[in-house]
Amino acid sequence: MSETKNPFEAMIAQYQEMAKAMNPALESFTPKGFEHLWPTMPKDMMEMFFGNTLNKDGLDAKTRLLLTLAALTVLGGQADAQVRMTVRHLVEAGATKQEIVECIGQMSMFAGIPAMTRVMDLAQEVMADNEESET
Repeated sequence: MSETKNPFEAMIAQYQEMAKAMNPALESFTPKGFEHLWPTMPKDMMEMFFGNTLNKDGLDAKTRLLLTLAALTVLGGQADAQVRMTVRHLVEAGATKQEIVECIGQMSMFAGIPAMTRVMDLAQEVMADNEESET
């Protein structure tokens, strides 16, 4: 019997070979850091778009971003780029390291320890990068 790939695996293998032929450097391409192409919005802009500028009694941008981080954690910490971007925006919106860590830690009750640990690692990486860039 011959071992056959399913159509999806065959398609992915074909695309990988095509990418190698076009640009050999793509063989080692990683999307990590790709989210830096999207700039961090200034705090005032986040408040205008996502905060309580239009809804005076609504949630501020920092609270909305903390909710977003909680949701990304509950989803299992599978969206690395989105987690890193959210943490970057949280820092810009004025969230402290303690607030970010507590938000992620609280979600361990709903997402489980593996998801919480994964998101915590991503968040700490972003916060460490931010601290290095400030010095």
